[in-house]
Parts: sequence; structure tokens; C-alpha cells
Amino acid sequence: MRNLVSGSLVGALIKSHTRRWLCSGNVGLQRGFSVTSPPELPAFDYEPKPYKGPLADEVLVKRKRFLGPSLFYYYQKPLNIVEGKMQYLFDENGRRYLDAFAGIVTVSCGHCHPEILNAIIEQSKLLQHATTIYLHHAIADFAEALASKMPGNLKVVYFVNSGTEANELAMLMARLYSGNLGMIALRNAYHGGSSNTIGLTALNTWKYPIPQGEIHHVLNPNPYRGVFGSDANRYAQDVQDHIDHGTSGKVAGFIAETIQGVGGAVELAPGYLKLVYDIVHKAGGVCIADEVQTGFGRTGSHYWGFETQGVIPDIVTMAKGIGNGLPLGAVVTTPEIASVLAQKIQFNTFGGNPVCSAGGLAVLKVLDKEQRQKHCADIGSHMMGRLRDLQQKHDIIGDMRGRGLMVGIELVTDRKEKTPAKAETAVLFESLRELGVLVGKGGLHGNVFRIKPPMCFSRDDADFLVDALDYAISKL
Repeated sequence: MRNLVSGSLVGALIKSHTRRWLCSGNVGLQRGFSVTSPPELPAFDYEPKPYKGPLADEVLVKRKRFLGPSLFYYYQKPLNIVEGKMQYLFDENGRRYLDAFAGIVTVSCGHCHPEILNAIIEQSKLLQHATTIYLHHAIADFAEALASKMPGNLKVVYFVNSGTEANELAMLMARLYSGNLGMIALRNAYHGGSSNTIGLTALNTWKYPIPQGEIHHVLNPNPYRGVFGSDANRYAQDVQDHIDHGTSGKVAGFIAETIQGVGGAVELAPGYLKLVYDIVHKAGGVCIADEVQTGFGRTGSHYWGFETQGVIPDIVTMAKGIGNGLPLGAVVTTPEIASVLAQKIQFNTFGGNPVCSAGGLAVLKVLDKEQRQKHCADIGSHMMGRLRDLQQKHDIIGDMRGRGLMVGIELVTDRKEKTPAKAETAVLFESLRELGVLVGKGGLHGNVFRIKPPMCFSRDDADFLVDALDYAISKL
């Protein structure tokens, strides 16, 4: 994401690196693929409203003038997205795109889903904001519904505004409850961009040179690139070694995504969390599951990502898909851990806002009503099968991984050495946009396509995405 360079520099890099790559005869170009016509978007019965607002160039000028220079944008010519409907987005010219990134894994039910919109609008007509110093049924109803989705004794809910805030609060809980300071996180992780969660994050593209505050990073149990492959025991031993040699022997907690999102849709080695949770508990710490991207059925096989590893965390953080685009996040924990925050006043002005609570509750209802978890399993399985076939056809696809509708495609110039195909990924990224597919990019080197669409993504959409990728690679 931030490791993506934009503008003329990208163009120069693409031309230079791709020319060298093409001349080398590398990455499956010698297999004699037949390049067919570009695939067409699936039919969609919706007509976008005529757009009469400012155009892309004007918006970009104003953005550069008034917004922070750290903001970045996708594509050499950034898109001016003005409307969305379910799994599709529309630009200023009314052109339709398949959204395979869902506003960075945030639009769970679909853009402008009518039932969620209705809940937000009806609540907005009555009361937009009052805070929790007064009673309102929306926050209690939402908390009850969310707690009902949690296993074990995870029954106490705190509402916040983002995944970063959720992880900040979880880290505070862990330190207060354990009486220790040291936090353990994984390399290649992303847990937020605030001054504290930057410490948990372990990708240099997202980290400023500031004190990290008693945070330690252990080996990432990455089955594709990890030093121990899929051997969960050896990765877990690294955690024990770190506690033995890099701490007092006691830690505050351990935090991990079950499938690393920004890091490139990296699923942890099977059985890893169960081993590590036991080690951390023995060291006096609590275990935190970051479900900001993996939660709410997106993995297909389970409602929560941590369930794929057969564990129950002490604290769970969530955001993004919880609100289908609303600024909403949550922390769910046990009554015992929650009690430590009662020592002082813990308050969030917008946490549990009536409009966000009504929208969040509507999201949970829609996910159940439309059986989105099962849908993610079915469509994800179909798409993964087709992508595996594509991997056999194109050598540039080094690894294809994920669950449900949380998929990563890692591109390399050499399968044996696993050399990141940075410039080639940039070429394909632009090509997919031209074909009408919007995907994400991730990984330290920006060489992983992140396929994480709204959960209403159809089989026809999946086929179109795979066909577009096939066509784009073949054109290389």
C-alpha cells in the first residue's frame, strides 16, 4: 500500500524493469499462450446517476493543496470514484468497475446495501449522537448481538471508531490485566498507524522512526516464505526463545492476525496459534486476535479467523467489515479482563454512536439473512480452484493462498528464488484497472494482489476476475 510509488516514477520503473524482464524470456512467456479478447464485466442491472461534480484532475489538485502529503493513491491516473452499488463502483464517467478490494476489506455486505442504508437513515432521523452518558437501546442491542457471535466467555464489548483504536485499547487491557509491559507481535504484521500500534506493526513501509515501547517481533509463520515452512512447532519455539532471552520471562500479551492483511494475505502455519497461546499464557500474558480483516465470515470456513486455528483468544479486536463502511470498531473480551478498565474512566465519545450502532446491527442481520459466510466459502472455493489452474499456466504466480474471499496472489520473477516481481506487479495492476477490475496490493515489496471483495461477490464476478488476470498476464 504505502510501498507503492505513484506518478511518473512508477511509469519509468515499469518501463525499465519490464523491458529487462521481457527481454529475458522469463515468467512463462515461452509457453506460447494464446491471447484472446479481453473479458467483459458480468451484466448488472443498475444505472448510475449522472455525475455533475468536479472531475478527477480538479479533485487531485485540491487534495494535494489541502490534505496531508502522506496520503497516497492507486494508479498512475487516479480514479475519481463517485458511486457504488453492491460489488461494483462507478467513476465520474459512469464506467463500472468490479470492486475486488472492498474499500480495503471494509465493505462486507455490499456498497449502499439497502437494508443497512435504511437502518442508518431511520436512526439519523431520530437521533444522530448523544454519547453513552445517556441510555440508548441501539448500543445495547448491537453489543448483545455481537457478543452472541463470540465463543467462550468473550462477552464484554467496547465500541471504538477504527481497527487502530481497537488494537490500542486491547494493548492497554493486556498491560493492565497482566501487570507486564512487553508485547509480542509477528513480523510482517499490520495492526494500525497510531504512535502505539505502529510499534505492533512490522512492515517498514508503515513505520516512522519513533520509540516502539516494549514491543518485540518474532518470526512470521509464513508457509510460503518463512524459514521453517509450515512447521508450527519451530515457529512457536522461537516465541519461547524470545521470552526466555529477550524478556524478564513475563509478557503482557501476544497479538496476531490469523491471515495477515496488509502483509499480503498470509495465512499462519496450521496449529501455530494454539501452541503460542499456551506459551504466552504460561508467561503471564493474554492473547489478542486481530480480526479487523478476517472477521464476520469472510474466511468462509468460520465466522472468525482465529477459529481456523482452533483457539479462543482472551481479547478480540475488529473493525472494517463490522460497519460496511461506517467508522466503527470494537474490542470484545472477558468480564475479568474488562474489569481492569474500571479502575479509571474509560470513555470514547463516538464509540457506540446510535447511527453506527444501528448500522452495525443491520450488518450482522444481513450477513446472517443472506448467508454470507457460506457464500464466501462457495465462491472462494471456486475462485481458488481457478486461480490454482492459472498458477500452473503462468510462472509469474509464485503463490496463491487464502480462505473464502480473503485471497492473496504473490507474483515472482523466479519461482525457485521467490524474487518479488515488483515492476511486473505494477504493470498488471494498471492492466487490471483498464480491464475493469480493482484489486489491492500488499506485502513488503508490493508484489501481492489482495483479492478481498464485498461478500456479495458472485461466481460470475470471480470468473471475470480470473479471466482478466489471465488475459493481463498473457499480454505481458
